[in-house]
Amino acid sequence: MNTGSALSLITPELIINTMAEGVMVLDANAIIRKWNKAMTEITGYSEAEMLGELVFKLRAPGCTNSSNIGKLMEDSPVNPDSIIGCECRMLAKSGERIPVLVNARTLRDNDGRIIGILQTITDFRPVEKLRCELRELQTRVEPYESIAGMAGHSKAMRELSRLIRLAAGSDASVLILGESGTGKELAAGAVHQLSKRKNKALIKVNCGALPETLLESELFGHVKGAFSGAIRDRQGRFEAADGGSIFLDEIGEVSPAVQVKLLRVLQEGEFEKVGSSTTRRVNVRVIAATNLDLAEEVRKGNFREDLYYRLRVFPLQVPPLRNRVEDIPVLIAHFIKKYSQKTGRHIRAMSPQAMTRCVEYHWPGNVRELENAIEYAFVVCPGGKSIGIEHLPGEVHSRPGSFHHSASVQPVDKAASRKILSERMALIECLEAAEWNKAKVARKLNVSRTLVWKWMKKHRIPLRMPERDT
Repeated sequence: MNTGSALSLITPELIINTMAEGVMVLDANAIIRKWNKAMTEITGYSEAEMLGELVFKLRAPGCTNSSNIGKLMEDSPVNPDSIIGCECRMLAKSGERIPVLVNARTLRDNDGRIIGILQTITDFRPVEKLRCELRELQTRVEPYESIAGMAGHSKAMRELSRLIRLAAGSDASVLILGESGTGKELAAGAVHQLSKRKNKALIKVNCGALPETLLESELFGHVKGAFSGAIRDRQGRFEAADGGSIFLDEIGEVSPAVQVKLLRVLQEGEFEKVGSSTTRRVNVRVIAATNLDLAEEVRKGNFREDLYYRLRVFPLQVPPLRNRVEDIPVLIAHFIKKYSQKTGRHIRAMSPQAMTRCVEYHWPGNVRELENAIEYAFVVCPGGKSIGIEHLPGEVHSRPGSFHHSASVQPVDKAASRKILSERMALIECLEAAEWNKAKVARKLNVSRTLVWKWMKKHRIPLRMPERDT
């Protein structure tokens, strides 16, 4: 056979089916019209099974990058004509969520109208395997301690460490902002430990856990006879912190009356004990923290503007865990080491599959939730083994992407429904026992009053005690 005859046998069909990458062509209605052999090797579906099917059959739950590819169908000047290197998850015939790398380009007719999409798909499982192995290695090495016990080496944490060191070099008031569980208390401790006040006390007060009357006494102290039960003089937290620092957690929960007294301490360094007219002076560095948008609270009239600006001389924003995903393996290694020492159990690593699940999970409770998950794993994982997916809490191993995008949430099964109902009933029982006092419930459960409020909203429990028929 001469060269010309051989070349005549090389058809587009032969080329497409010889390619190592998967090739898929969709029409304008997102129906699959072309499917090569590599696509069968990747997904397990034959050409006969997929031709004429909607492409959404391949979309894995929780994969939102695939919707970006779908936008190529929209003939809009703001949408691109191609997407290169898009990491997606594709649902195989076996049910496996296969990691793939997709390149996609719109197909247009002679008049420029979109008639379909050409996609090439690369099986990314070998790359994912390497990533898992790398993450497992990261759990076996000593984690990088960025500052004062705050593990992490992401760009966000390096910037936070830099700002903490700057804050520690002055006596300016610090306002630490961030979601619940991000490590605001650790950041406060770091500011104090790196400051010239490190040899003096760091006094911590959870302002959200105490009602107004008790909080005022807690902060400033009281004299004997100031109120019922005041049988002796009591030193307040500001006096105890003299020469050192005071950490006021959940500062956004403080009442207007206490805000006035705090403003005076910040401005003048002086206060009176409850029931006393004697002015006392202290030299205290104030570090406050909140998970509220305090600027918005000022706009609503819930927080004094002058106090807000006195507190936020040096603001620090602690990033949520979802914004520093690369720190998750480091944090896991840190917590595995911590609980190995605490419990004496021989667990030194996490499996690649469990690590991948942890990296994919949204962690709405941030670092605190991650630590709780590792502590849970230490209870259920047999000694001498690595932590596997089956050793993670149910909300982590069952639906890793459920917190990322509400549209991807799957129907809740009966067991999950029973769990939710059980949580709601337990919370109502706590509220009933505390006569619907959220601060009392928070103290009993050792959580913040804000978190109790969020739980009530989540379970659709009234914020006030329901009126009862007589």
